[in-house]
Amino acid sequence: MSHKRIPKRKAAIAAGGVVALGAAAILLPNANASQDGSSGDAAAAPKTLKAGDASDLASQLSGLLGEAFGGSYYDSASKQLVVNVVPGDNNNVVVQAKAAGAKVREVDNSWSELQDGASTLKSEATIAGTSWSIDPRTNKLLVTADSTVTGAKWDRLESTVQELGSGMATLKKSSGTFKPFVSGGDAIFAGGSRCSLGFNVTAGDGSPAFLTAGHCTLGGNEWSDTQGGQPIATVDQSTFPGNGDFALVKYDDPATEAPSEVNTGDQTVPITEAAEATVGQQVFRMGSTTGLNDGQVLGLDATVNYPEGTVTGLIQTDVCAEPGDSGGSLFTQDGLAIGLTSGGSGDCTAGGETFFQPVTTALEAVGATLGAGGAAGGGAGAGDEAGAGAGEEAGAGDEAGAGDEAGAGDEAGAGAGEEAGAGEEAGAGDEAGAGEQAGGDEAGAGAGAGHDAGQGVEDNSGLTESR
Repeated sequence: MSHKRIPKRKAAIAAGGVVALGAAAILLPNANASQDGSSGDAAAAPKTLKAGDASDLASQLSGLLGEAFGGSYYDSASKQLVVNVVPGDNNNVVVQAKAAGAKVREVDNSWSELQDGASTLKSEATIAGTSWSIDPRTNKLLVTADSTVTGAKWDRLESTVQELGSGMATLKKSSGTFKPFVSGGDAIFAGGSRCSLGFNVTAGDGSPAFLTAGHCTLGGNEWSDTQGGQPIATVDQSTFPGNGDFALVKYDDPATEAPSEVNTGDQTVPITEAAEATVGQQVFRMGSTTGLNDGQVLGLDATVNYPEGTVTGLIQTDVCAEPGDSGGSLFTQDGLAIGLTSGGSGDCTAGGETFFQPVTTALEAVGATLGAGGAAGGGAGAGDEAGAGAGEEAGAGDEAGAGDEAGAGDEAGAGAGEEAGAGEEAGAGDEAGAGEQAGGDEAGAGAGAGHDAGQGVEDNSGLTESR
């Protein structure tokens, strides 16, 4: 089937953009970017923006272009928000977008047409091992098939993509296999499963809780911060598969303190609020298996057909991840919570595709809040000591997870607020992350992910890529 090109006029711009930051760079707040104070054509010139400003601009432009909207993305080189527009007979909205500071680009496919294309893929090519997302940079659907999609399955997928019409989608093959990233091991535990804590939050009833991946809760209802340890948190709500991959897990002790922070082992990143992802945005991920890694957002509104079922509404990135990283935090250098690790293919040696549950969607669905002034975040166990609550190392001898500050905020493994990765004694004397392995083997504590910061020690420059 083919799609007609119809002039579009009004739309919502995907929110959020962030200045690129290499994984080896020091994690510091972005300097205020120029807002173009030049005279003459200044009002129509695209503005250079820092992360918060780009996100705000995108939110302000939401709904302005309507059917003319073709998506938006952040250009990290020029530090500008690029808005795609399908040419039409209403030039006023384009003028308004330019006046607001966006860089306007004419494209063929509107956002609604791309969504229609995604709906066609869903109805005609929902095949285990496939995924698709909207890529505003190419103004196409990015369709990916993993190594299990062969023969008749590949022919069916390829035929459906061709039906969408020329210029609507790009089809590529992945050498890996799409799967949720969960395995038996360290960090937060339920039964024989290991996952990573994402962000500490405050549940709707005011109790402390944390977010993780919904598929993690298939392993059990009660979670511990040590393998085989005493449960410290219980699943309250969970979604997987279907309209997302997220779960709200409440700490059993209502006195648990959980500040909204991510501990990277060498420094702590305050998490101020949840934000929408933007294609082109630089992001960081923490996980109990691979620690800290960074990359860019590649696509939005992604659909992934896992063996367990189809999950919609995800973020696609090129940030690597491996089994056990599930549920871990995806965040920005300036403290915005973006996503929870869902799954993908590949590993942190060869790379691959990785998908994340948007934090904004998860928070809305479970009725929780995150950020300064109420977001839960960190201490696990007994309420103030990181990890096991009684002086055990971050993550109670494993990773800062399950209730540790993972993603949260007390410094992982830093017992009574001592910084994990700072050489302070974890809990009651075990060093958290500062040379001693949090949880016994990973350096630091699970930054906002309930996992060890760095599994591969971060260097002194700050936020570094881990292996």
